[in-house]
Amino acid sequence: MRKVLIVIPTLDRSGAEKQFVSLAIGLKERGDSIEVIALTRSGPYEEDLREAGISVTVLEKKTRFDVAVIWKLRSEIIKRSPDVVLSCLFAANSATRLATTGLGKTRPKVIISERCVDSWKSSWQHWLDRRLQSATDLMIANSESVKNFYAEQGFPKQRIQVIPNGVDTPASPTIPRHEFLKSCDLPEDAQLLMFVGRLAPQKRIKDLLWAVQMLRHSCPNAYFLIIGDGPEREELKLVAKECEAEDQTRFLGAVPNASELLHHADVFWLASEFEGMSNSLMEAMACGKPSVVSDIPPNRELISHGKEGWLVDLGDLAGFAQYTVRLIREPTVAQQLGEAAARKMTEGFRVSQMVDRYSQAIDELLSNDR
Repeated sequence: MRKVLIVIPTLDRSGAEKQFVSLAIGLKERGDSIEVIALTRSGPYEEDLREAGISVTVLEKKTRFDVAVIWKLRSEIIKRSPDVVLSCLFAANSATRLATTGLGKTRPKVIISERCVDSWKSSWQHWLDRRLQSATDLMIANSESVKNFYAEQGFPKQRIQVIPNGVDTPASPTIPRHEFLKSCDLPEDAQLLMFVGRLAPQKRIKDLLWAVQMLRHSCPNAYFLIIGDGPEREELKLVAKECEAEDQTRFLGAVPNASELLHHADVFWLASEFEGMSNSLMEAMACGKPSVVSDIPPNRELISHGKEGWLVDLGDLAGFAQYTVRLIREPTVAQQLGEAAARKMTEGFRVSQMVDRYSQAIDELLSNDR
């Protein structure tokens, strides 16, 4: 039985956390001994882990630069003596590598996972990543785009492996469509354009609001549903008012069943300027929904233009509007794209496939010492 310790900053309801909770549960089901450490705080996913019989420890990191958490983590690693420590996201990746430095023969294998084209990172963060390369046995990127980004930052390409995110078809919605429309104060013939994600600048939701304004006359029954929360929420409400898209837009906030609501979407929208591999796009595809998304490398790994959806240049508001009008007016085309999207997710991006790939990567890493 392999002993795997998973380290993650929080157990908040977010994309990377969702993937790693699915991974932890999947590895546990395959017979591994799994424990999870959250550096800063717990969150909604702790219940899922505990129901699967996985212990969770929270180290209660106080501040961004709380170095005491490194010593706490080091103590937990020594106490547990795992075969592998698997970490995710910058804070956990850095703390894990620092905590395992100098453990000598008792040092576990260290696998870090990078989830995004992290153009937000500062020079000191890239410097720290480079300094900690020798403390990293393997980096797992969730897309070729992320792999290429970190290779360009100087991480040895031969020690980066790509394992895409995993997604299963979200559960059927607990609320029927007509009730959902009523709860949003929408007519029964409403066409739903949906975004699910964090309301942050990288998502370029302002572009989508202006695209809504362009759709008002050609598709008067099209409504834009924004599911999620984040730092731009209030500013986006002002933009919706400014571009006269307020009546056609609904801000639903963060909801626990967001992925289920994708079943009610007619078109999925994503205008991000950078991603790793979008969970919400993958979930929309798994639901059989056609998408109009920004033409960036990670999205191109999921969407072939005209096959599972449409790719639009960054900032091309008219492009978003144009392809959305076509999907609304040509339901046969929308159905064909949606069916192709669902097939793509089923054939190569299931959660079980993601877990199998991680399990194989762990096996190969451990076998190098045998």
